[in-house]
Amino acid sequence: MKLDHDDLNRLIDKISSSDIQEFSLEGEDFKLEIKRNLLDERQLVNTSATNNSVDKQISPISKSATDNIALVSTPSEVTQVPPPGRSDLTEITSPMVGTFYRAAAPGEEPFVEIGSQINVGQTICILEAMKLMNEIESEFNAEIVEILVENGTPVEFGQVLMRIKQV
Repeated sequence: MKLDHDDLNRLIDKISSSDIQEFSLEGEDFKLEIKRNLLDERQLVNTSATNNSVDKQISPISKSATDNIALVSTPSEVTQVPPPGRSDLTEITSPMVGTFYRAAAPGEEPFVEIGSQINVGQTICILEAMKLMNEIESEFNAEIVEILVENGTPVEFGQVLMRIKQV
């Protein structure tokens, strides 16, 4: 099953004009979840495909206005939490869907290697999302213990990118 932009708009129109509060649809290469709270007149639409994820917030509006819905991507902060079973390591997770890059450009030295000592605010990788290069910075003074993603690989929101040991 495939959904294009027009199909998505028609589906949103149908759900907006109904009493449906939650809707979920999954295909081979996408997952669509629509959740809305009729009390505050807002809808949260979360679509995610195998290599793409978009979050949109819209208000129930006229049918013609749904054709002008803008895609909004707002990266949240990098989540850094200890992995289960290893309390001495902290996981650095992806704050967004995108493409992981270890260096600023092809052929350049990577920002970090296993064993690298990093400082708060130091760039540790780049995530490209919607043609925007987002530098991911360390929140800790630490040592890189593991790099779990290959250069140029697509990553999902919340995917573990690296494990570090705080110093």
